Amino acid sequence: MQAAAREISRQTALRARAVAAFAATRPASTDRAQGERGAMSAERWAARPEVLRPVSEWAAQELSIALDVSVAKAEAELARSLTLVTRLPRVLDALERGLLHPDHLWCLLEHVAPIADDALRATVEADLLAWLAARNRVTTPAALADRVRRVVTRLNAREAARDLARALAERGVSLRADRTPGMSVVTVVCSTPEGQAFYRALSACVDALDAEPGDGRTRGQRLVDCLLDLVLRPGEAGLPPVQALLTVVTSVHTALGGDQPGEVDGHAVPAEMARQLARAFAGLDPVADPAAQPADGATLAGATTSPDRAAVDATPDVSSLVGGAPEPVDVAGGPIERAVAELRAADFDRWLDELVRDAFGDAPAPGEPGRPPEADGWDVGGWHDPGEWLDAHDPDPPGGDDGDPLLSVPDTPVGTAGDGWWAAADRAVEDAGAAVHAARLALGAAQQSVRTAQRADAADEAAWRAGTAGRVAAAGDALAALAAAADSQREDLAALLSATAGGGLADRPRIAVTDAVSGALLALTDLPELRRVGACGRPACRRRPETCGHDLTGRPGLGAPPATDGYRPAAALDRFTRARDRRCRFPGCRRRIPKAGELDHVERYPDGPTAAANLAGFCTADHRGKHQAPGWSYALAPDGTLTVTAPSGLVAVTDPPPY
Repeated sequence: MQAAAREISRQTALRARAVAAFAATRPASTDRAQGERGAMSAERWAARPEVLRPVSEWAAQELSIALDVSVAKAEAELARSLTLVTRLPRVLDALERGLLHPDHLWCLLEHVAPIADDALRATVEADLLAWLAARNRVTTPAALADRVRRVVTRLNAREAARDLARALAERGVSLRADRTPGMSVVTVVCSTPEGQAFYRALSACVDALDAEPGDGRTRGQRLVDCLLDLVLRPGEAGLPPVQALLTVVTSVHTALGGDQPGEVDGHAVPAEMARQLARAFAGLDPVADPAAQPADGATLAGATTSPDRAAVDATPDVSSLVGGAPEPVDVAGGPIERAVAELRAADFDRWLDELVRDAFGDAPAPGEPGRPPEADGWDVGGWHDPGEWLDAHDPDPPGGDDGDPLLSVPDTPVGTAGDGWWAAADRAVEDAGAAVHAARLALGAAQQSVRTAQRADAADEAAWRAGTAGRVAAAGDALAALAAAADSQREDLAALLSATAGGGLADRPRIAVTDAVSGALLALTDLPELRRVGACGRPACRRRPETCGHDLTGRPGLGAPPATDGYRPAAALDRFTRARDRRCRFPGCRRRIPKAGELDHVERYPDGPTAAANLAGFCTADHRGKHQAPGWSYALAPDGTLTVTAPSGLVAVTDPPPY
């Protein structure tokens, strides 16, 4: 089966290369240009993927016949194949080698391929493939998608923040008909924290209700009924108030202003959202992005100020940008240079042809009335005056097109001095030249505006990397990040930890101490315990632990909670195991561990202890399978690595998700 799966991957890659090679033989230059009679509509042309712009619109029809699929499916295959070949070449090579399978491609095409910067896209691509090759674990498409989102959010943090801002503006609720008549689908689009909190609170409302005898409703049906009661009959349902447990993970790097993404119930979120969410839970007012604040009040040289950015975002003045202000330096080899080269080489000429065609009209086809004779027809017999022939075969009445003021011609008899058709043609050429000149000015203004934005963006990025937030993001571990941070940032972090020590939260926030290399959870603690283990215990040091300089060798440090006497783990052990595993540990499963139960003794109790080294979290279905499916074996290492052996002898290894 595995050999067959690898062969399917190889053939999928070969087909993508073949489709891309076919597309190269069907250029768009053979199609009718935009604006030409019978050409593709402007709406369809604008909706086509950018990668299909150089490909003939009729290539999809031909490919649909070759593959026995619909035209829409063939066009999607064209876009996917060209994207893999031109924008994700390393991914295509990995697919051909069998490192990836076809189901892995969707998250790469959706999140990595759209990155505009070629160098950044190649870096993200190489990072993901290196992680996948070194992982040597079962990697489902969902697991790869989670890794893709984290890497893209970390390495492309600026664009991820822009995408999030645009998406937040599109929040809303929509209603559409379901496939089954009489049913509808209500969709709520909101931020990840809002969505997770909404679902957790709704689930808690359902759990708080006692199931009546004979109630055969599924959990999904009860969730819908509870939601309808809350919305349609507020105050009448008699539901008790509930608390939703929402797990937010914010690293020291993120809290100090770095761009490392945070987590909300296991879902990656941008760093700024994680920072503001942590402050909101602490009851603190949101503050500006720490990354944008100078270190210790210092002003960074070369930093882009807000007036400069406002000038970049403003609509440029054509005359000042083209004729006056000096042109900013373009990014070498950037996408703007390539776009300008392509525009001047092909698209601009095509646009100019369309403009001339609009000015003079389409030439009649051979055999149509009004078409001049071929070149050899002018030389047959005596000399022919072209003006006489054109006057006799005038395809349009005098006056031109009333709908186009640029092409309107005074309604005067042909032959009037200065107002004949040749004079009208001269004026049309002059108008076309003026339009071309204006278009060139507008094009130059657009190019310069984009270059200015690129330059400002690059300066902003350089200033950020030179500041404390950039140094924090580049730090290898939490201690290095704390050392790189400014005093004010460390004070803010301490205030945040102190402010989150209780209140209306479902549980006191914890500090996860992790391995700097592997990301494995080592201990789950809080600020009071950190202060306690960081001092020798003498009365003076207990009062002022920051002044303790005594030797702490031999004193108990941080680690996993001790084993519990009995079957049920103690609260600290239960909390540590759930924080370590977070999701079902069965290979390939990403379901959440249920709130109650499902922490399994890998070695049956009482033969195995109730300890972190013998507990693993499972979803309900895989927990049942561990105890009921014949022929399976499970082994848990002290570091939390779980080895699962199937009845066929296949072995899969899973690690706790790193922090």
